[in-house]
Amino acid sequence: MRGKHIVIGVCGSIAAYKAATLIRIFIKAEAEVKVVMTESACSFITPLTLSTLSKNPVIFSLTDNETGMWHNHVELALWADIIVIAPATAQSISKFAHGGCDDMLSALYLSAKCPVFIAPAMDLDMWAHPASQSNINLLKSYGNFIIHPGTGDLASGLKGEGRLAEPEEISSTLQSWFDNHIR
Repeated sequence: MRGKHIVIGVCGSIAAYKAATLIRIFIKAEAEVKVVMTESACSFITPLTLSTLSKNPVIFSLTDNETGMWHNHVELALWADIIVIAPATAQSISKFAHGGCDDMLSALYLSAKCPVFIAPAMDLDMWAHPASQSNINLLKSYGNFIIHPGTGDLASGLKGEGRLAEPEEISSTLQSWFDNHIR
């Protein structure tokens, strides 16, 4: 992944803490990493943590609150060789599937010309719900790649499918894509 430009999108899920490990894996592989968070993701892990690990400012709103400057989602989308959204919540997946655009991450997604990998994380009933599965199928039909959630203990205390794939699995999936697609 040396020299590749990777944007990590982080949504508001208890699994957001795994984004820190994912960033470390990409940085160790000598990729350049930028992070976009939803505002709700900031409740689970701080932008400071992800900024420190990525060595880049984290963007979590369409404008900089201090300067009023606009964060250019189009420029960031063009910079990216690949976008990975991990964790992707049911809410964000629905927005992406239906063209909703009310935050920096959804604006980035809609502007992407590079491959987009989406790693869902949600409770098992949310994952299994026909609306979620319909949204996943829509995203696949648009050419997105889905990194299937794992099975195990969930934050709700239930056990089943819906937990975010492990960072190593996500990284391996992206590395395989890079190995098979010379850019």
